[in-house]
Amino acid sequence: MSSGATPAAVKIGIIGGTGLDDPEILEGRTEKYVDTPFGKPSDALVLGKIKNVDCVLLARHGRQHTIMPSKVNYQANIWALKEEGCTHVIVTTACGSLKEEIQPGDIIIIDQFIDRTTRRLQTFYDGNHSCARGVCHIPMADPFCPKTREVLIETAKKLGLQCHSKGTVITIEGPRFSSRAESIMFQTWGADVINMTTVPEVVLAKEAGICYESIAMATDYDCWKEHEEAVSVDRVLKTLKENANKAKSLLLTTIPQIGSMEWSETLHNMKKMAQFSVLLPRH
Repeated sequence: MSSGATPAAVKIGIIGGTGLDDPEILEGRTEKYVDTPFGKPSDALVLGKIKNVDCVLLARHGRQHTIMPSKVNYQANIWALKEEGCTHVIVTTACGSLKEEIQPGDIIIIDQFIDRTTRRLQTFYDGNHSCARGVCHIPMADPFCPKTREVLIETAKKLGLQCHSKGTVITIEGPRFSSRAESIMFQTWGADVINMTTVPEVVLAKEAGICYESIAMATDYDCWKEHEEAVSVDRVLKTLKENANKAKSLLLTTIPQIGSMEWSETLHNMKKMAQFSVLLPRH
């Protein structure tokens, strides 16, 4: 890109997880109901701004939390944000900690995943949609956007948040929580935290050429830790309620920073990777 070129405009998609989808963070909110070739997204898109940066908020499980993790239409959610012009997607997710040093209330900026889901469509290129022809073999060595990660990590430090700068999340199918044997096994695999939604969301964002990063909020120690109360819905919601302001302040401070940065090269490379990962049908 030449020095005289106009910087790429950014628009930030925000996918809010359980207890972390407050639309009040946006100024000048309007709602937009959309459809996609993959069906309807989880709820209305809420359009607005954070410090003059265009944002689109979407409640992953619906605003009334009626959609369980296996039933979330991840394809429609990411496609809708892409069609709305989002260059970035920053998501929030509740997670269980698999490490002693990751305490409930801590924030983890995820950098890797292990997939234990079994029922989810993980590609737009499924042979059923004319908008996504061919077969996509998207590289997944580095699933998350390193540049977005760095901004989040630096911002969390400035805010004085207890933040872990990397972590491997294991995504399970749910909706049940893990057995103790599973929880201990996941520890031996090197996972740091556990949730039910990162996969296939991050995979689809990569296919869409979008910079994706996750703010994970530890709510419990899953069920591996002796003499510690095992994970439960009540415990998750209590911890989220007490700590949701941390994720909110991190978003409100990070997004203007992202908006002030130059992203042309990063976005070009993301789109190029997505494009070159598709094998088109032979004629």
